[in-house]
Amino acid sequence: MTDYTLNCRGMQCPGPIMELFKQMKAAAPGDTAAISVTDMGFKKDIEVWCRKTKNTLVSLTEDAGVITAVVRKG
Repeated sequence: MTDYTLNCRGMQCPGPIMELFKQMKAAAPGDTAAISVTDMGFKKDIEVWCRKTKNTLVSLTEDAGVITAVVRKG
C-alpha cells in the first residue's frame, strides 16, 4: 500500500480534483492520497467525487484556510 501527498494549494476548481483523479488513476486499490487545497468549494466537491468514483473519503479537515482530505482508492 502506498500513501501519496498532493499539494494543490492556490489551485482553483477543477484543478485539485483533476490532480487527485490523475493520482488515483495510477494508484492501486487500498492506496491513499492526502490532498491539501485552499479552494473552499473543494469540501463539497470531494464528497461528491468520492461517491461517484467509489473511493472512500477517510478524513476531511480544515485548518487556517487549508482543507486536507485523505482518500482511499476503492
